[in-house]
Amino acid sequence: MNDHARPGPPPGECPFTIDRPVMRQRWERLTFLHWRFEPEQVQRLLPDGLTAEVFDGAAWVGLVPFFMHVGTGGGRQVPWASRFCETNVRTYVRDAGGRSGIWFLSLDAARLGAVAVARATYRLPYFWSRMRIASAGESVSYRSRRRLPGPRGAASDVRVSVGARYAPDELTDLDHFLTARWILFSQPGRRRMFARACHEPWPLHRADAEVTGDTLVTSAGLPEPSGAPLVHYSPGVDVTIGPPERA
Repeated sequence: MNDHARPGPPPGECPFTIDRPVMRQRWERLTFLHWRFEPEQVQRLLPDGLTAEVFDGAAWVGLVPFFMHVGTGGGRQVPWASRFCETNVRTYVRDAGGRSGIWFLSLDAARLGAVAVARATYRLPYFWSRMRIASAGESVSYRSRRRLPGPRGAASDVRVSVGARYAPDELTDLDHFLTARWILFSQPGRRRMFARACHEPWPLHRADAEVTGDTLVTSAGLPEPSGAPLVHYSPGVDVTIGPPERA
């Protein structure tokens, strides 16, 4: 085992360390946009053995665009292949063993090689997309148009206005529920796998977002989100990723 649990970390802190990561990543210029859904609407999209995790009676689905840096476990990067835009649609689940984590409904990335590797190793539902992130002052805009595989046309346009940073004691239980996640699940065939991701607590900012023409959420099998999303912005964190493990 190459990770070690830490007893009782404060909210927002990773509960373990990863001594021998298989990847090092940086997630930057990242926005969390979350909507409430009926738990049944999310549960029907999950494999057997995973249960939609609820907060305040609702399941939560996130649209998360950001810029990705990927390196080996030793930190080596290839600039033309290791840096790209990504957007994921995710929800929060618990398995039969009590582990809480992320289930990805879709992940769109602008680097075809990264899509192929992630599909082959972690068996995650990645798609190749045309994507762009642009920053101007306190505004960040994200644009995504899906290419392959599967039907084309899923798209997203988001413009975010970034506000003041939250002090640690201002963050609520819901803020931590939506952002402080350390395990991702996948299911290649009948086997369930998970991987650990560890990073420092998110530096989170208040933010407002204008979402226009998004079909990534509905393309994942969900109804149209209702109302304005709950928005958090972060300049980013450095992340260590552990190897796939059997659940």
